[in-house]
Amino acid sequence: MLHNCLYGDGPWLVHELLCSNFQYHSQYSHSAEKGKADLFSLSYADYGWKAGVWRLLDLLDEVGLKASMSTNGLAAERHPEAVRTAAEAGHEIVGHGWVNDILMQDDDPEGEVAEIRRCTHALTEAAGVRPVGWTSPGSRGSKNTLAFLCAAGYLWNGDDASDDLPFMRDTEHGPMVVMPRVNIPQNDLIMWMWSHNPPSIMLDGFKETFDQLYTEGQAGRPKWIEMTLHCHMAGRPTLIPTIRQCIAYAQQHEGVWYARKRDIAEWALGYEGKKG
Repeated sequence: MLHNCLYGDGPWLVHELLCSNFQYHSQYSHSAEKGKADLFSLSYADYGWKAGVWRLLDLLDEVGLKASMSTNGLAAERHPEAVRTAAEAGHEIVGHGWVNDILMQDDDPEGEVAEIRRCTHALTEAAGVRPVGWTSPGSRGSKNTLAFLCAAGYLWNGDDASDDLPFMRDTEHGPMVVMPRVNIPQNDLIMWMWSHNPPSIMLDGFKETFDQLYTEGQAGRPKWIEMTLHCHMAGRPTLIPTIRQCIAYAQQHEGVWYARKRDIAEWALGYEGKKG
């Protein structure tokens, strides 16, 4: 069990950025109609590649941290300069479906395989490096997603919320590292945009969560904490000072591993291999 042999004596801090494109509407929409594009809602998402991603990349460069950036295939195809800049700065590019508002279906395995292949190609072309991680739009993969990803050469998947720590899941094509979502209290969509809270709610939640996990780490049971930041939300000037304060708070503590999700997945695979 990974719970019994963990890296470091403090929590692992992961930053997840999301660079998204939508077909019909983004998460901010007042008049979404099925099958009809909401142009204002789509323009809200366009802020991510026009301004937000650059502000977040500047912040990460300022504090010296690397992130995992979940990226829709269409976003990579339309805005390769943003994806290439992130990859060249050392950030991990993560598969995130073709568009963010169309989900995987259990009854269309051929379509899902084709989408994974199409996204992988678009991300590789834009980033110059092949992705090894995948989180489905809305973290809603199909019953086939893990097996298809493993067959396509992926190492980890994030469509799960069942644990504090990564764990292994066997598929017909080999093992897959599952990276559970531990980000609900530090997710700009849930805690700020949808709930209409002030930015400070994210700092309060981050501190409380970090302090608890740091205590557990010092007792020999390290866990991980992540912040999920959508480029078209957290990349706006309103949230940047709060994110900076969260990072500064973590950096006041010793023994924290600032990792990309790929780093954790590779560590988990290495540990499982040594144990086997």
